[in-house]
Amino acid sequence: MSEVIGVRFKSSCKTYYFDPDGQKIAPHTHVIVETVRGVEFGKTVIGNRQIPDEQLVSPLKKLVRLATQEDVDKIEQNRVKEEEAKKICIQKIAEHELPMKLVDVEYTFDSSKIVFYFTADGRVDFRELVKDLAAIFRTRIELRQIGVRDEAKMLGGIGSCGRELCCVSFLGDFEPVSIRMAKDQNLSLNPTKISGICGRLMCCLKYESDGYETKRKADKAGKKPSPNRAEQTFSATFQEIEKE
Repeated sequence: MSEVIGVRFKSSCKTYYFDPDGQKIAPHTHVIVETVRGVEFGKTVIGNRQIPDEQLVSPLKKLVRLATQEDVDKIEQNRVKEEEAKKICIQKIAEHELPMKLVDVEYTFDSSKIVFYFTADGRVDFRELVKDLAAIFRTRIELRQIGVRDEAKMLGGIGSCGRELCCVSFLGDFEPVSIRMAKDQNLSLNPTKISGICGRLMCCLKYESDGYETKRKADKAGKKPSPNRAEQTFSATFQEIEKE
C-alpha cells in the first residue's frame, strides 16, 4: 500500500495519483506537481489515501508544492493568452486553407509549450502552420489531432437526459460502446436517439450493459435472473455520479 493524493487537470476528468511527500492535502486544494509534460497546476479531488501498489504506475511522482496565489494568477493569465492564441491559429488555418477544425488551445503551466487540439477527417500536413505559430509565439508548438468524443469532452454540453455530459462531469476514460448494447436494452436503433452530441453512441449505454448481459445469459440458460439487476446497476452508477 502507498499513500497518494488524486489530482485532476484542465480538460480531463481522469484522476492521476501523486506522492504527497509527507504532507496532508485536503480535497479541492490547488497543487503544483511534476508530470511527463513538465510542471503542472492541478486540483486535488482525493485527499491522502492508501492505494494498493498494483493500482499505481511506478515510479510515483511527488508533490512539488502547494499552489500560491501567484500560481493561480498565472493560470488566469494563461487562460487569457489561450483565447488570443486560438484566434491567431484559426486565422492561420484559414490562410493555409487546411481541412482542420481547431477545438482548444492549452498553455503549459510554465508557458514553455502551447498545445493546439484539432479535429480533421484525415491526415493534415500542418508543417507550415507550425512554423508560422512558432514564429509568432516563440515557444514550442504542438498540434494534436483528437477524435469527436474528445472534442465533446473539451467543449462540454448538455445530454438528452438534461444532465451535463458524462465525459465532462466524471468519466475518466472512454469505454467501447456497441450497437449490441442498445439492442439488449430494447432501445430504438434510431441513430438520433442513441447517439450523443459527438455523433457516437452514448456512453451511458454501457452503464446498464452488464445487467442486461446477465439477464440475457440467464434467459438463454433457462434460469431466473436476479430481480432488478439492471435497475440496481443503473442506480449504483448514478449514485456514484452524485458523489462527484
